[in-house]
Amino acid sequence: MKTPQEIFNRLLRTRRGESVEETLACIIASWSFGIGGMPDYLGLSEASFFRMMAYCFPDFSVDELNLNGKSIDVRRIDETEDLRKLLLKNLSGNSKSEIWMVDIVIAGCLGNDHLWQDLGLWQRADLSKLMMDNFLPLASRNIKDMKWKKFLYKQLCETEGVYTCRAPSCDVCVDYKSCFDS
Repeated sequence: MKTPQEIFNRLLRTRRGESVEETLACIIASWSFGIGGMPDYLGLSEASFFRMMAYCFPDFSVDELNLNGKSIDVRRIDETEDLRKLLLKNLSGNSKSEIWMVDIVIAGCLGNDHLWQDLGLWQRADLSKLMMDNFLPLASRNIKDMKWKKFLYKQLCETEGVYTCRAPSCDVCVDYKSCFDS
């Protein structure tokens, strides 16, 4: 049985060379071992997942992965369209992979932990890189280094004219006090 690090390294050896692929390799390696909160196929349709893998990692065999996934909280599905509009409106325009990253980030937002942890990233800085690479217009507005999930939902709330807002999973987060205590 391979480790997440071995899958990550193998993915890196087979990538096309776009900067987002290193972050994506981390997400895939973690997901393959049930690390993080990502659903089946990282929130993509099965066909989109296989297209993404073929495009980003053309010499990687998906058979090397454990296709693991967690279930999505269907009570929160309604918010996905708002997130999709926000992310699509703020694409960097640098890579074909950005369109897949929209759905992957949305799936991560439906988890109950910090976004970087739900995505299966190994450190918060990886998420900042993902956001800057794929959603630069949006990411550049996070000038106070707000937690990413909180920042995304704050953007949605401000679009609706609501200026006190928190991500739906904040109440169950272990860091709730550090974000919301005055």
